[in-house]
Amino acid sequence: MGVEASRAYVDAPITDLSAATRAAARAAEHWGADRPVLLRHGMNAIFASGELVLRVATPSVPARASIELAEALGSQGIRVPAPRRADVVVDGPMSVTAWERITESNAPVDWVEVGAMVHQVHELDHGALPAAIPIPSPSVLPWWDFDALVERAGGALDGPAHDGLMAVIDRHRGWSRFGDTVLCHGDVHPGNVMMSTEGPVLLDWDLLCRAPAGWDHGPLMTLHDRWGGDADVYPAFAEGYGQSFVDDAAAVAFAELRLVAATLMRVVAGISNPDARPEAERRLQYWRGDADAPSWAAQ
Repeated sequence: MGVEASRAYVDAPITDLSAATRAAARAAEHWGADRPVLLRHGMNAIFASGELVLRVATPSVPARASIELAEALGSQGIRVPAPRRADVVVDGPMSVTAWERITESNAPVDWVEVGAMVHQVHELDHGALPAAIPIPSPSVLPWWDFDALVERAGGALDGPAHDGLMAVIDRHRGWSRFGDTVLCHGDVHPGNVMMSTEGPVLLDWDLLCRAPAGWDHGPLMTLHDRWGGDADVYPAFAEGYGQSFVDDAAAVAFAELRLVAATLMRVVAGISNPDARPEAERRLQYWRGDADAPSWAAQ
């Protein structure tokens, strides 16, 4: 069974892309695969390598746990990427795992089915998961330490934006005093769902955790209003799940605080990275109370 933990499986971004690229190249050579081509990077660096997808991460536990987790979830009928190699290539602090390269469908994501899969996840018991996989409370995530993030943002926050952010932080100070909890995917949003020819596939289980069920509803509840997403996504997801959480106080708190975290992380990133500043400014307009604040990008 999964274990309670003080860290999520991956809670630190890839900061050395050159090192990640070298690790991917070493893994491709080890497995006799094609030269890796970077697809995207953030918390992980993802590379295409012929029929494989190589995932480079700095996990908090041995990366074999992610392979075992995928196998356990798949055995429960939950559609996840399938591991394509049983071993892990370790290069310094980085671990490389190999996964199937999913064939995407031209059909839109079936959010009703995604909701049904998430409900199935919520009904799983710890005993269905591998022993090594961490299942922390989301309260340990560093980007949910709002006071620390505000302090790091410092002078990058003007007065009105600071006040708008703090109003939400203060309103939800008790967000981590959970009641009943379930096993949660932890990061359900369009970037973590792929529509395959066999149906939707739920990606990126790095933030697996135990939290109230509304934790997995929060990201989609603000998808249309803040991220410019389709207004039909959350209603479809809730239909498949079997319940809407738009009137659930905890889910509303999670949804609003995710917006705070997303803003503060981008503001902090912009202090050292000029490329992050335009999006940070877009997000701050909302917290200043600008009625014409634009939708945000880079979910």
